[in-house]
Amino acid sequence: MPERLFLDQIATPVGPLLLVTDERGVLRSLAFGDDEAGIREILRRQYGAGIEPAPGAAPIAIHAVLAAYFAGDLAALGGILWATGGTPFQRAVWGALAEIPAGTTTSYGALAATIGSPKAVRAVGLANGANPIAIVLPCHRVIGSDGTLTGYGGGLERKRWLLAHEGVLVRLRGDGG
Repeated sequence: MPERLFLDQIATPVGPLLLVTDERGVLRSLAFGDDEAGIREILRRQYGAGIEPAPGAAPIAIHAVLAAYFAGDLAALGGILWATGGTPFQRAVWGALAEIPAGTTTSYGALAATIGSPKAVRAVGLANGANPIAIVLPCHRVIGSDGTLTGYGGGLERKRWLLAHEGVLVRLRGDGG
């Protein structure tokens, strides 16, 4: 568990992002919006009660990597050091998310198989939904087995934008094509 956490906010093409880093400059959480209460809840679920980030700038390197990603360098995200709390199962899912290449998608079932738990599709979906590090752990790259977008904590339009930014065109259920 980190000793100290710092909270920063940056502007992006998909709206503001809240970043939480630790005293070593490791990314611990990245969430959409400017809802500090929401990110504090994410941290509570990850590390327990009593974790309170102080205002503080994230390392310039993290800002630079995120700027590069949004400018089109899709491989840049691999340059961010990150760490999470969570259960061993959640960490396995989040580690598998980090291995999904930009410009590709996978299904919940395929992700479950990747971590050696092919019958744990629902549990993988729950772990995916609890991902504390949006974009960097690219849960937006997980879509329905029929190729449509499914739920996303940042909203389906953000998910669609991120995938289009990475060169993936998908449809929402009911789009008709």
